[in-house]
Amino acid sequence: MNISDLPVVTFFQRVLDPLIIMGNLYVCAAITGAPFDGYMLILMVLAFYVSSSVYAHIDPYRNWRRGRWLAYLRDVLGGWALAAGVLWLLAVCCGLETMYDTQALLLWALSTPLLLVLLNYSATWGRGDGASAVVERSSVVIIGANDLSLKFVDRIESQTGHPLQIQGFFDDRTPDRYPLNMRHPILGTMADVASYVRAHHVKLIYISQPISAQPRIRKLIDELQDTTASVYFLPDIYVFDLMQARFDSVAGIPVIAICETPFIGVNSLVKRISDIVLALLIQILLLPLMLVIAALVKFTSPGPVIFRQRRYGLYGEEIIVYKFRSMTVTEDGDKVVQARKGDQRVTPIGAFLRKTSLDELPQFFNVLQGRMSIVGPRPHAVAHNEQYRKLIKGYMLRHKVKPGITGWAQVNGLRGETETLDKMEARIQYDLDYLRSWSLWLDLWIILRTVKVVLKRDNAF
Repeated sequence: MNISDLPVVTFFQRVLDPLIIMGNLYVCAAITGAPFDGYMLILMVLAFYVSSSVYAHIDPYRNWRRGRWLAYLRDVLGGWALAAGVLWLLAVCCGLETMYDTQALLLWALSTPLLLVLLNYSATWGRGDGASAVVERSSVVIIGANDLSLKFVDRIESQTGHPLQIQGFFDDRTPDRYPLNMRHPILGTMADVASYVRAHHVKLIYISQPISAQPRIRKLIDELQDTTASVYFLPDIYVFDLMQARFDSVAGIPVIAICETPFIGVNSLVKRISDIVLALLIQILLLPLMLVIAALVKFTSPGPVIFRQRRYGLYGEEIIVYKFRSMTVTEDGDKVVQARKGDQRVTPIGAFLRKTSLDELPQFFNVLQGRMSIVGPRPHAVAHNEQYRKLIKGYMLRHKVKPGITGWAQVNGLRGETETLDKMEARIQYDLDYLRSWSLWLDLWIILRTVKVVLKRDNAF
């Protein structure tokens, strides 16, 4: 049985479980008479994302596939406890815990894991899928012994209770060209595949061959038409520097995304909602402080209170970024000189604002405008973008997401001046790593780390 032959389990794991959690919140609100307002809608969206992320990491279905029901129940209960705890923490941090009906949330918290388990059991056993069927193993052969196929085998066999049984490889090359550390035998050449598949009733064939081998692949596929095996192709996309790689379809034609933004679909909605909620709360809480800072900037040095500078935003489009003015100059031309330690252009109040990052507070207005995000790659002046895009490979890829008030690079010691090319390259590498591995957890971690970095007041001039 192929992994994809577990449709009910896969569907529940990836889609229906989070939808059940959302739907149960609505039902609990209706039962208790709690108002279903905007706050409840935000909770539903966050519950969908948080629960799907938690269960993707815990993977309770690994025990389901092995028939370990008690372990499965433990994972479901533990995963829900973790998801509910994260949601409660977010509500407390945002000051929203009093906006919800306690009775509705309590009913939701207690009934959700029971509902998940009951619906999963009902759907699976209703189809007659017992434990023995779930753990049935399918024989697999792989065409091509190379780094990609070995990585594929390692990934499959690292999953506890996986339903695939690797028989071995077929390869036309001489033994001295085989990869090292092969744990499965070479069963023959590509000419032997069809006869072996028929003789051993192989169910699955994975082809891992370069594009240059297309004539041999076509011949092999023609020969396999006389078998009942399912044939899959492993595209060697790992030769590229992948960023949010995924499969998609355009006008019915399958395509592979090599370099994509992480903020599509539900991720985009979750990111935007979290930005709006946090930005509004911060603006409301810090409005008195911002008024005091504006007055100090105005009366301690000549010039505007708000410094506006052109930066590159999403997809490299120019945006205007706001800051409290901290210098005697407002450079925004073809040449912009970064502030340095002991820079004479920094005003007395400006030095304090830069040290504490309070000069960045107006950028929460940029977040509400949709031009920036709370977490993302820090925006650079247009002049710096034009300079470094010619010197650093992949520099402009950081603009596949909205720029942020804080970012992964800043909490890893790359805050402030980047006086050497090496430092800027390191910053860009952190920015690209953020795009590759984005999650809501990473955003929350960066926000917490930012507080610590700001309190230490390092690398800000």
